[in-house]
Amino acid sequence: MGCRAVSGHARLLARGGRLLLGWLAASAALAAPVMDFVPPPAGSYKLERIQPATEGAVLDAEGKRRSLSEFTDGRVTLLAFMYASCPDPDGCPFALTVMHAVKTKLEKRPEARGRVGFVSLSFDPERDTPQVIGLYGREHNRAGKHLPWDFLTTRSRRELLPILNGFGQDVGEDVDRATGKPLGTYSHVLKLFLIDRHGAVREIYTTDYLLPAMVLNDIKTLLMEDEVKSK
Repeated sequence: MGCRAVSGHARLLARGGRLLLGWLAASAALAAPVMDFVPPPAGSYKLERIQPATEGAVLDAEGKRRSLSEFTDGRVTLLAFMYASCPDPDGCPFALTVMHAVKTKLEKRPEARGRVGFVSLSFDPERDTPQVIGLYGREHNRAGKHLPWDFLTTRSRRELLPILNGFGQDVGEDVDRATGKPLGTYSHVLKLFLIDRHGAVREIYTTDYLLPAMVLNDIKTLLMEDEVKSK
């Protein structure tokens, strides 16, 4: 399941050191991953434009039909596909942990306010109704209130598929081999997408390269890029 953007950072990691992922229990929450790789300073590199961010119809936590671009345009956005009942600690919970860590850091930076946002979009619309995703969002959206973190779902699998395909997010529903009945879990490659304020995907992170410090520096790099362009 290829991902052509995981990318410059993958090469940096290969040269710069190995990743140490450790999980520490603290207040019933997972700790952010620890690493011995030091990412390059923000603004010392360029993130290429990989592809346009895919548009599509989504539902917000109130059940209102919206366009995905309403939650991404005009700001740097970290977007993750997930589902609320994911049991794999190296899957959706890991993505949430990293997003929490990055958001917590950025909440302390005034220059990020109004310019950075986070989006979690469910790929299980049957179970993750607006009500469910709303409750899930309230449980996880406690890392400060200056930066939005929107939890979204879709009206149906049919409306979701074009979004998944456009981003290149592979998802398969697990089934019981004996009965052929769905098990309620999904097999998927964990990916997070960094989208600039013009709607271009600038980086794609998978598990091996999903480091809070790296994501944070990438976001700072895009903010610095915007500041240069505005002068």
